[in-house]
Amino acid sequence: MKVLKFGGTSVGSVSNLKRVIDIVDQYVKSDNVIVVVSALGGITDLLLEAGHKAQTKDIEYKTSLSKIKDRHSDVLTALLPNKSTSVDSFVQKSFTDLELLLDGIFLINELSVKTQDRLLSFGELLSSFIIAEIFINRGYDAICKNSQELILTDNSYTSAQVNFEISNKNIAKYFNSNKHKINVLPGFIAKSESGESTTLGRGGSDYTAAIIASALNVSELFIWTDVSGMYTANPKIVKNASPIKYISYQEAMELSHFGAKVLYPPTIQPALKTNIPIHIKNTTRPDDFGTIISNEEINNQNAIRGISNVSDVALLTLQGSGMIGIPGFSKRLFETLSREKINVILITQASSEHSICVGINQGFADKAKKAIDNAFDYEIKTEKIDPLIVEMDLSIIAIVGDPMKDHQGISGKMFSALGRNNISVRAIAQGASEKNISAVIKGSDSEKCLNILHERFFESKSKSLNIFIAGVGNVGERLVEQFNKQHDFLKTRSKLNVNIIGLSNSKKMIFDKSGIDLNNWKKLLQSGERATVNGFYEKVRTYNLRNSIFVDVTANPDVANFYKNYLSNSIGVVACNKIACSGSLDYYKDLKSTALKFNASFFYETNVGAGLPVLNTLNNLVLSGDKILSIHAVLSGSLNFIFNSFNEDISFHDVVREAAKEGYTEPDPRIDLSGVDVARKILILARESGFDLELEEIENVPFLSESGLKSKDVSEFYESLKNDEEHYQNLFVKAKEKGCRLKYVASYSGGKARVALEEIEPGHPFFNLEGKDNIVMFYTDRYPDQPMIIKGAGAGAEVTASGLFADIIRTGNQ
Repeated sequence: MKVLKFGGTSVGSVSNLKRVIDIVDQYVKSDNVIVVVSALGGITDLLLEAGHKAQTKDIEYKTSLSKIKDRHSDVLTALLPNKSTSVDSFVQKSFTDLELLLDGIFLINELSVKTQDRLLSFGELLSSFIIAEIFINRGYDAICKNSQELILTDNSYTSAQVNFEISNKNIAKYFNSNKHKINVLPGFIAKSESGESTTLGRGGSDYTAAIIASALNVSELFIWTDVSGMYTANPKIVKNASPIKYISYQEAMELSHFGAKVLYPPTIQPALKTNIPIHIKNTTRPDDFGTIISNEEINNQNAIRGISNVSDVALLTLQGSGMIGIPGFSKRLFETLSREKINVILITQASSEHSICVGINQGFADKAKKAIDNAFDYEIKTEKIDPLIVEMDLSIIAIVGDPMKDHQGISGKMFSALGRNNISVRAIAQGASEKNISAVIKGSDSEKCLNILHERFFESKSKSLNIFIAGVGNVGERLVEQFNKQHDFLKTRSKLNVNIIGLSNSKKMIFDKSGIDLNNWKKLLQSGERATVNGFYEKVRTYNLRNSIFVDVTANPDVANFYKNYLSNSIGVVACNKIACSGSLDYYKDLKSTALKFNASFFYETNVGAGLPVLNTLNNLVLSGDKILSIHAVLSGSLNFIFNSFNEDISFHDVVREAAKEGYTEPDPRIDLSGVDVARKILILARESGFDLELEEIENVPFLSESGLKSKDVSEFYESLKNDEEHYQNLFVKAKEKGCRLKYVASYSGGKARVALEEIEPGHPFFNLEGKDNIVMFYTDRYPDQPMIIKGAGAGAEVTASGLFADIIRTGNQ
């Protein structure tokens, strides 16, 4: 004999009911079958809704009742078009009784738990009768048996306790004498010793099936549902979650207790007692393997079997110095909760005995606080303990696995992964069996936390990076193209799954949690929402995704002023924008300390040398104990290009225009030619070397003409370049007559920094610097005579984008 249970979704539509018939047909060919069914999907909720509306004198309860009738009518019309009068009679009588019950609730303005159980029983009674009739109509030897006649419980309405001794005898007696091929029974419902309708708790249809399977000692129990078994995590939240093929009873019990809703927790106990395997299968995908729960030894190298969570948790903390060394506080606390019928989900107590924390469903938080404060009224008044502390809107995250006790470092991996992503843990619990480690966190962090832990324990071969890019102009566009091109390569070679979640220009911004289509992002951005600096930040913050990285490819000071907000939420920052690191010294130091405090990456390699590893090299020197004595550098690829291209045969104006066209200068070339950009770069180098310096302290020797320095806008500036050509030719000729070349040089030594156009003599490392190349020379204690030299392309959208790309990958590899 086989026991098959079908949940609400499995019997929730005509198409799914046809699948149920096909599935049962496969089993009934070789064995008798017991089919336990839930109410049609959504009917239990509609019954509750109707009951609560009737209780509150809301006449709309009749609308809910009509919906219930319509749902059943649709099934009858589609699957029992030629139904007998006996079917019509049963259904109509059921609806008449249901309507009378709701009218009574409406009249007396009361819905007791006893009445609620009777109300909810209509769902399963109707579905089991109709489904049995569908089988009979198709020629099967089928019968409907009311499980209320078999399963006896106490009077604990809404979650009744089963009398197994009597129930087992009833079940065995009935099925020993019953020879029908198919027996259809309603799940979830039972009867008390006094004959009142009771229920076994939401999800109790699983429990009904397990009770029957255990009483008959069948070979296997099948739970047919809407997912392909138990998963390593909730697949609706964790995209990479996968089905667990084999799991032990204890592991399944832990996971179902902590929110794995595929299985009602009490289901496991009867099956465990008689060692009956539970096979969870998917009604819509019957060929999927699913999950087998049993006592069989599982060969799996992973110590963690799954991760689960419970939402809407309140944490109750009873604490006070008067608890230390005094017995009885725990006993009184739990007796109080028990009297109020409040279930405890999690318990943890400090070894100092100063406090006890318990997690409960937050719907009972007010009731619990009132009861506990009343129970400990004397101790509170005499200040031996504090009034109960209640923290709301929390979640419990649990990692579960039988082999955890034999693997060292599991908890370390768990909490270090949470810490790196700024997940604050409010309480921790771990049993001596070491099958479960639970942590209480903010409810808003639960989705992020599940993904972090799943990645840590089940996706060790890959790591997801969630990227948000502000600024998709010349450099930003190239960066997006590089990620689009390298996505598969990064996933294969570096085990990094890079998803661009948000993009913004100065006018529009777009977001997609599953990753923006990089082949269509420009068109998507055109129809995006209005962009604001704060709006972009709020999206990133509220998405709260693991391994989030904000990339600033703007030159906007308002964006730079938001870095601290990102970092303090453990969101990494990769900046092309130099304004933050070359702003006030206090802000620079604040950003560095914030990044350290919240364990967030803060990289800005492209601030100085585009794609050149200037800052990385400098940091390695400093970290290894070397001391920077002086720095000499050509730090502007745009200015180097300009002065390498400028001569007596081409005007200075045309050269600057060409540099702008190639993307070597900022849109406003005055930023480059005024020396401010280079001054910012040498300032950053000085600060990274360990020297405190402000931008105003850097000597900036201008080479622009007076009218160029005073120009009010870009067009006026270009006009000044034409008018003052003689000024620039004189600079060139003067250098040429000495056999020198013009280079814009930045230097730092002895606490002073300077940027200026200089005449470089032959033989100097700067003399033969061609095109848009940069060069940096570090003189240090280890390199006092022959400096450490870094040289290469220092401008251009492609190389700058590659520098940002490298910083993002570096962040991901940390």
